[in-house]
Amino acid sequence: MFSLAGKVALVTGGSRGLGRADALALARAGADVVVTDILIESEQSAETDRYGPLAQVMRSGKVVYAEKTAAEIRQMGRRSFAMRMDVTDLAQVKEVFARVKEELGGIHILVNNAATLDHVGQIENQSDEYWERDLRVNLTGTYNCSKAVWPYMKEQNWGRIINMASVAGTLGGFGQASYSATKAGVIGLTRTLALEGARFNINVNAIVPGIIATEAFNFTNPKMRERMVARTAFKRPGEPDDIAHAVVFLASEEARYITGVALNVSGGIELFTF
Repeated sequence: MFSLAGKVALVTGGSRGLGRADALALARAGADVVVTDILIESEQSAETDRYGPLAQVMRSGKVVYAEKTAAEIRQMGRRSFAMRMDVTDLAQVKEVFARVKEELGGIHILVNNAATLDHVGQIENQSDEYWERDLRVNLTGTYNCSKAVWPYMKEQNWGRIINMASVAGTLGGFGQASYSATKAGVIGLTRTLALEGARFNINVNAIVPGIIATEAFNFTNPKMRERMVARTAFKRPGEPDDIAHAVVFLASEEARYITGVALNVSGGIELFTF
């Protein structure tokens, strides 16, 4: 079950965290995988610091594994390479996708994982600059990549687009106006694309992660982490592989009749827990 043999997947934001786990899981299921990110080990520069404090921390702390992930995938016998890609730059996205199509023969699975999540502040303290950045990365980035891959999926009459939303987009997030709004927008975009894609055998779904123990989560305030975990039914954070397993399922032929859903992989954080 869940064989992705013969499929080509592209993962955005794949240098660490959920994106890295998704890329590895897709490869284990048989797919060839292209790992994209604004941070690539061999191409790092201070220029990426303009994307915000989290990018700065990850770059300076060398928490970047895009090329390492591609190498691990090749060791599985799959085709894989890492490419630097800014999802806010539609021209660059189209260029990257065209190269993938030329070198690997197609793009069957797109995981829109790239996102910013380091902008926290109540509404009067929200940064107007970061509000615009979050819109560009989280929502427009998902739009850009989906639009760029659409002609390839239509041509092959088969496609899977999996968008990464968040419980902040379904429940709201205190101090997360920009993040919550963009992730709610991702769900709306997902459902519209699902309607438009069905006639071309393109399934479009969203995953709604809860509290997941990624590198970014470990940088948050320990007291805040404890409070968030206490809200889950399991009283523990999820692991990146919990999300990756859902990605593989939604990408598989077994999920062929599922489209337009926002799948909670959240440990029950949306339930009434006490």
